Amino acid sequence: QGRTGWRLKPVGGLLTQREFLNGLAFRVFHSTQYIRHHSAPMYTPEPDIVHELLGHAPMFAHKEFGEFSQEIGLASLGASEIEITRLAALYWFTIEFGLCKEDGKNKAYGAGLMSSVEEIKYCVSDEPEVRPLIPSDVAQNYTVIPISKLQPTYFVAESFQQAKADIIDYCN
Repeated sequence: QGRTGWRLKPVGGLLTQREFLNGLAFRVFHSTQYIRHHSAPMYTPEPDIVHELLGHAPMFAHKEFGEFSQEIGLASLGASEIEITRLAALYWFTIEFGLCKEDGKNKAYGAGLMSSVEEIKYCVSDEPEVRPLIPSDVAQNYTVIPISKLQPTYFVAESFQQAKADIIDYCN
């Protein structure tokens, strides 16, 4: 447990979206113990310990980012199944694969981007679709999450603070 109050909790099996998101409400991040295969060091289609340590762990040391993650977790407590699916999509397209503007350019902040050389190059290229982050649009229309390939769509906020504020507003 760090100074920010977050705990990494190794998980040996699969968690439901509800179990994972509920953990965030209590500042518990369920972490994998798997490590990517040496034949593909730049990308892994599933979260691994490299992703957890390079992507998530440093972000939990950042107060605002930790609060952002916790807000999604708090919204998941007592949520219906459809709300869980929508919150999981918001988590995926922000905490995992979020972009925000900085000096007029798209910058990556999501853990899935920060831990994948291939994905981070791809997300700022001209290849994927990049849409404005509108939480209600993401929650309603992007609940099928592509987990084993590069993301076809990314969502960009005007700033990290705006992404956090918009997600908190949606969760409320």
